Amino acid sequence: MLESGGQLTQKDLIRETSLPSRTVRYALNRLKEEQFLIERHYFIDARQSLYGLNKPLSEVSAV
Repeated sequence: MLESGGQLTQKDLIRETSLPSRTVRYALNRLKEEQFLIERHYFIDARQSLYGLNKPLSEVSAV
């Protein structure tokens, strides 16, 4: 979703994937730990964050 959708909030990811919030939260935390994600402030709603890929997926899969 992040590769095709650009930066999304956690709520956007839950809505787009139809996955439970706990699953999305777990996946985001794991991807942040592995430094695949960039987390930015979402200025429209300060309670949320925007998530985007740190590197293009083609670079990640080549490693």
